[in-house]
Amino acid sequence: MDSILDFIHELRFEALPATVAGQASRCLLDLIGVAVAGRATRLSRIMGDFVCGQYPGEVPLLFDGRRASTCGAALYGAMLIDSVDAHDGQVLTKGHVGVAVLPALLAAAHGRSLDGRELITSLVVGYEIATRAGIALHASACDYHTSGAWNGLGAAAVLARLHGLDRQQSREALGIAEFYGPRSQMMRCIEYPTMLKDGSGWGALAGVSAGLLAQAGFTGAPAVTLARDPAGIWADLGRRWYIEEQYFKAYPVCRWAQPAVEAVRELRPRLDADVGRIREVHIHTFLEATRLHTRQPATTEQAQYSLPFSVASALLDDDIGPEAIAEDDHGLRHPLRRALSEKVRLHETAGYSRLFPGQRWAHARILLDDGRELVSEPAVARGNPENPLSTAELSAKFERMTRGRLPAGVGEQLRRQALAVAGLDGAALARFIGLLATPVAQA
Repeated sequence: MDSILDFIHELRFEALPATVAGQASRCLLDLIGVAVAGRATRLSRIMGDFVCGQYPGEVPLLFDGRRASTCGAALYGAMLIDSVDAHDGQVLTKGHVGVAVLPALLAAAHGRSLDGRELITSLVVGYEIATRAGIALHASACDYHTSGAWNGLGAAAVLARLHGLDRQQSREALGIAEFYGPRSQMMRCIEYPTMLKDGSGWGALAGVSAGLLAQAGFTGAPAVTLARDPAGIWADLGRRWYIEEQYFKAYPVCRWAQPAVEAVRELRPRLDADVGRIREVHIHTFLEATRLHTRQPATTEQAQYSLPFSVASALLDDDIGPEAIAEDDHGLRHPLRRALSEKVRLHETAGYSRLFPGQRWAHARILLDDGRELVSEPAVARGNPENPLSTAELSAKFERMTRGRLPAGVGEQLRRQALAVAGLDGAALARFIGLLATPVAQA
């Protein structure tokens, strides 16, 4: 445990490999873009009003224009990013880190002096602590928990670092965050998608609250995911950088649906873009992906957790953008999108199930009205460490997620500065963080 506390408090930017610092900047860019897109959701409207009413304070809310307390800003920011399922993740945790860690970092940093190098270093600390906590939890618990069950430990670590907690306070903060983190069952929100999402808002809230409580003298039970390490998950802390093993999503839908999306996109050119000739679409994938079974989503949350709707959107548009999951006539109510979704059938392939969660595979069979059958090669999602999205592709995704939402020039400023944030001095970083409070109109 002492080595973990040393890592939280003593890691310096100079110790980070250049690839790690670069990956942290890419994570920052991606999370900001998803946050902007999240402002179009009903979830973000509800949560913004909620935190302003229940958690008043002086910390700016991400892209809202209003303010709340440190806890409220962390809760809102994580729920905002989580409202559009397009943020980074990690296969062994089966979940997401940055969605909670970045809002916690920004909330904890309010009123404190730091430069871009410290922001990047603190972000890396959060990713490394949370990812290992998630792997440790799923190696020891009998249920598949939401990301909020473990990413709150990363949030607590970041606050402990930025607020200068001593070693004992930091130990207590991690224990409080683990104990109070939402150990909610992830498959419930996959099979019945609602605004509960992945629990990351409450993970951020638990982590930030834990740090502030520990700072005030509150005590917590030892963090089991940190203190017990039979698998040696913590042994290579500071040598193996899990932030480099995060994946980036090409589309704003559940990662488990994205291998199937790539499979049907492979076949789409052979349709000559005439999706009206499709009679049936059969998706062969791993068991957990077949649980994304909603065919006619009524909300953006249901659309994000619908494999049939994701496949239908990819067949229709050769892409899935935020407009496809919008609750309007172009998105959820588009008649052809809905008709195609009804034609999708899901099948478990045992070989693919055996490879999960470390690998996620799917292949597609499309039956046409003339009797032909098109079969794809086995496919994985784009954006994994082994088939990464380039910085140019992430920049294009950022532009797609923010298009028409930010004032002229602000999006480009955010894109450039996020990718070069380590070079910002204290004053420049303060201006950059100020841009993150730019109000974004809600749909």
